[in-house]
This record gives sequence, C-alpha cells and structure tokens, in this order.
Amino acid sequence: MRVKVKKISGDASFRKFFLTEKESKKTVIVYADKEKFKNLITYAAINSFLRKNGIKTPKTISNHYKKNFIEIEYLGSNSLVHQIQSRRNILKSYKKLIEILAKFQRIKIIKSLKYKSFKIFIQDYNVNKLHAESDLFFEWYLPYFFSRKKSNQIKRILRKELDKLYRSLNFKNKVMVHRDFHASNVMIYKNNYYLIDSQDLIIGNPLYDLVSLVDDVRVKTSLQIKNQLIKYSYKFYKKRMSYSEYLKNFHILSLQRNLKILGIFTRLFVRDGKPDYFNFMPNTWNLIALRLRNPYLKTIASLLNKFVNKKTRRIKSHHETK
Repeated sequence: MRVKVKKISGDASFRKFFLTEKESKKTVIVYADKEKFKNLITYAAINSFLRKNGIKTPKTISNHYKKNFIEIEYLGSNSLVHQIQSRRNILKSYKKLIEILAKFQRIKIIKSLKYKSFKIFIQDYNVNKLHAESDLFFEWYLPYFFSRKKSNQIKRILRKELDKLYRSLNFKNKVMVHRDFHASNVMIYKNNYYLIDSQDLIIGNPLYDLVSLVDDVRVKTSLQIKNQLIKYSYKFYKKRMSYSEYLKNFHILSLQRNLKILGIFTRLFVRDGKPDYFNFMPNTWNLIALRLRNPYLKTIASLLNKFVNKKTRRIKSHHETK
C-alpha cells in the first residue's frame, strides 16, 4: 500500500512535521529527536487533557515515542491567520476565539496529569518565571549589538525596574494558560476552531493569553481593533479585577512577552539558523512602543529608549546585508 509523505512547515520548536496520505486519508507525523518528552509526550498529553475539558485539539492517532515520532489528526491548512489576512469577519473571528479562551480559563487548575505511563508536571508562572523569559532579551538580543559586559550592565538596570512591574501583577486569580495563544496556533477545520502548540501549558496570570492574541507580533491589527478586543474581553475578567488593574496587567505582560519574543527570535537566528523570524521584529518593537505609552511604564520606557535606540532596534541577518 503506497503512502505519500510530504514535509510541511513547522514552528519555532525542534519538531518537524510531515503530511502523510494513505488511501485518501491524511494524518500528520510529528517528529522530534531533541527535547522528545516535551515535544511528543507532553504535546500529546496536553492535547488530550484539553479535549477532555471541551477544548478542541488534534487527536493523537498513534504513539511511537521510542522512534521519535507520534501521529496526529490532520486539521487542514487553514489557520486563523489566513482568515484575518483575508480581512473577512476579523472582529467576529477574534471574539469567537476570546470566548474559547474564557472557556479555557474555566478549566480546573491541575499541577500534574498522567498520560499513559508518564506523569507531566504543570509549572507555576511566578515572578521568577517571568524574569527567566524576559532575560532572553538580555541574553540573546542585546549581545547581538553590545559586548557581554555592556549587555550585563544594561540588564542589571532594566531588570530592577522590570522586577517592580512583575511584582505588581495580579497573582491571586491564576488560571490555566496556553502560553502561545495567537492566530497562528488556531486551525479552522470543519467550521470549528482547534488549538495547536499547547505543550507549554502553565498556571498563571489570566491576562497572559489575551495579550498573546491581541498583541500578536505575527499579525498586524489596527489600534481600533485592539482596543475593541480589550474592552470586549473585560466582561470575562471583571469578577477577578478592576478595569484599571486589568489594563495595567495587560500592558505589563505585553511588554514582558515581547521582550521575550525579541530574545527568542534572535536566538532562532544566531543558534538555530532560522532568520525568517526577523520579519516580525519591527512589529514587535511597535507593540512594545505602544504599551510603553502608559504612565506606569514611564520609567522602563525611558530606560529602554536610552539603551536601545532606533539603530539597535533593527537587526539585519547575514542574508539581508549581502
């Protein structure tokens, strides 16, 4: 029996994806020979956990962990990004996804789960974890422009201010957090929205996933749409916090996430030889600039503008400079 196998586009992880077709039935092979537990077992386990809680995710068809791959359900090639880029029903699509997010956040918090013979632990998104992520900006982005000594000097100053901001966040009302909740990770299949790339599930601030969606570096949306989505979403959070606290948490987490993203995208180029993510750098800085307009981010805005000027906000990969 002939099986057609075709490599398809992947993501920022060490996973590789292959579309298989046998007797007109399509499935996807997820292959990983690095970080296998996270990229295969945790990936399948979290998908299963979310499905049991009413969130649509790809089903695992067969597990070949020892051979470095699993086989999952094929959900087509139509992501939410395509729908947004077509300019059709943008606001309606986002609102539908925000309602799915509200359902996601009603899932009972668990700190571990069992999957077959494995046990997966769910991390808590605390101040230290927030720092560990934004530290990627200091460890990868800044050294691209400055010496290690200069980068560490800037890190000490900025990190002190970031610490104040992180400690002011609402940690009382934690929820299950997807951690990469954006349009590229939503597939539209048979008129349903499916979440993918869910293996980084954690316990954390309820605004984190909303930030990932509204301030998505991969998809440009107008300030009007962003503001409409922020206002619309508050109805799902008003029992947790006041509107002013809601906005403050949103802006701080947007800054934190986008500093992390700058570090990750630089690492993908420098370490992994993946320069394509540089296309998203200008929008990442634009989103940071947008959120830094808020009064309680005045000090960190001044420091960032002092140390990271316009010249150091423009990374050029080697193939761009040729």
